[in-house]
Amino acid sequence: MQPLKHSDLAELPAVVDIVTAARALGLSRTYAYQLAKNDRFPCKVIRIGTCYRVPTAALLALLEAS
Repeated sequence: MQPLKHSDLAELPAVVDIVTAARALGLSRTYAYQLAKNDRFPCKVIRIGTCYRVPTAALLALLEAS
C-alpha cells in the first residue's frame, strides 16, 4: 500500500474509508482497522454498520498538527 502524496490529500472527498486514512498516516490496513475497532485511531472515526469512515477535515488537522 503506497502512502498518499501531499497533492493527493487536497483531492480527497469529505469522508474517506479507513484504508485511505491509513495510507495518509503511513499505517498498515490491518493496524488501522485494529485501532478503529478499539477506538484508538488517531483521529475521529465514524462507524456505519460494518464500515469505518474518517472525516477528511479531521485527518488533515491531524496531519497538519504533526
